[in-house]
Amino acid sequence: MELVWGTEDFLIAGQPYRGFPILLWDSMESCTQANQFFRHYLLRGEIGSKESWPSTGRALYDYFSFLQAHDLDWRDVARGEAKSLVAAYRDYCLVTCELARNTTRQRLTYICKFYEFALDKGWVRRLPFGHEERTVPRDTSLLEHVDASGGKALVNDVMPRRHRPLPKFLSMSQTKSLLAVSDNPHHRIMIQLALRTGMRRNELATFPVAYIFDPDKAGRTERNLCIRLDPFDGSGMETKGSKEREIRISRKFMVELYRYVSKMRGERASLGKDQKALLLNHLGETYGSAGKSLNRIISETGKLVGVEVHAHMLRHTYATHTLVNLQRNPQNGIEPLVFLQRQLGHSSIQTTMVYLHLINEMADEAVLAYDDELNEMAGAV
Repeated sequence: MELVWGTEDFLIAGQPYRGFPILLWDSMESCTQANQFFRHYLLRGEIGSKESWPSTGRALYDYFSFLQAHDLDWRDVARGEAKSLVAAYRDYCLVTCELARNTTRQRLTYICKFYEFALDKGWVRRLPFGHEERTVPRDTSLLEHVDASGGKALVNDVMPRRHRPLPKFLSMSQTKSLLAVSDNPHHRIMIQLALRTGMRRNELATFPVAYIFDPDKAGRTERNLCIRLDPFDGSGMETKGSKEREIRISRKFMVELYRYVSKMRGERASLGKDQKALLLNHLGETYGSAGKSLNRIISETGKLVGVEVHAHMLRHTYATHTLVNLQRNPQNGIEPLVFLQRQLGHSSIQTTMVYLHLINEMADEAVLAYDDELNEMAGAV
């Protein structure tokens, strides 16, 4: 029998659950233990976004497929000196499949959670992994001084060490090239909205047309206009974790957005029913909150200029260049990292600090390049 995975829709206490992961044998016999785990782990809210549910299903599907291909039983946790099943799967992901370290870590997280659930249920006698002490990032919050951990924590010993590559972003010349080849006005405004606000893919896809206005008619003279992203205002706006936040849009760009709504958007809006989102596809429909087709348009536009780009890279581009400019031209009362954290909607400023590391690395490279140029000049004299 071959293992397959899919999704199902069901109701619990009148609450609809759609796209719920499920594992099956090709005979349609349910993989009982794995599916019990899905209901326990996902319905308890362990993963905040339902968009991430399929990742859990794919991780267990791939793990069980690996075991089936090698004629192994997932319950075989006492293997003596032999490599544990989970460690063997980790090495398969990293070496054979050459998966990214972070992708492998994500898969292993769900697999290890499954084994913890299996141990609690009595399906296995022990966990197929242990724990070891590792150094972890220190908390930089107000209570940092009362942290007695010494920066150490017990972590799963099958997990590859975390490697967080610095985010990729576009240079200003690449950004200009990307916009220059965006002949389609609908695609161009999409890319500009991403580059000028740093919104996530689902936020771009659901950004409401109701948020657009004529600054002149509204008597708004500020250079930067404050826009509240509110998932509960009935506009259809979606944010990560359904958290409200304010973003800044320049007055000049708001005028451009208003012009787009007045003169361009109507041709697409007239094709379908009244849509709340600003960005519509060629059928007059929204791009969907996952924003995958929106992401594809950005990626295909990048190919025209030989640049590998996606929606989240435009978010990184906004964050990096905004932070550089704020540090280069400090504004009264504005702390660059705090401003960027709020604009991007990061829960923790530690997430935002990755851009600080990035521009520090950029500065180091610039210094080295400058030094190399001076050395070449000195050698030519």
